[in-house]
Amino acid sequence: MVEVVAALIWDKRRFMICQRPKNKARGLLWEFVGGKVEAGETKAQALIRECKEELDITISPADVFMEVTHEYPDITIHLTLINATISIGTPKLLEHAAIEWITVDEIVNYNFCPADYVILEKLKQ
Repeated sequence: MVEVVAALIWDKRRFMICQRPKNKARGLLWEFVGGKVEAGETKAQALIRECKEELDITISPADVFMEVTHEYPDITIHLTLINATISIGTPKLLEHAAIEWITVDEIVNYNFCPADYVILEKLKQ
């Protein structure tokens, strides 16, 4: 099982989602920014690194919003979604195909990675 972290970043009533690159697994599906936890990293350290690498932002991680285990055909992940705020920078498209800020009501307009469905249901509550 692969440990993965992602950030739930809010701006008032909207939260940030990112569209996966076309050439990657689950290409063009939407997700929360993040990635794999590397050996020797804490989840918070991994999330800070991933946000810097993928969006050129510095974030301040807070508490865990939710944890999910999901089995894809090619990989099983344990995803920890962490509430976070942007402390430095404006998100840039360094890896993703697109970035959007959406409200909970707009979730239905986007095709998300299957691992995120449970999280999205909790956000709707």
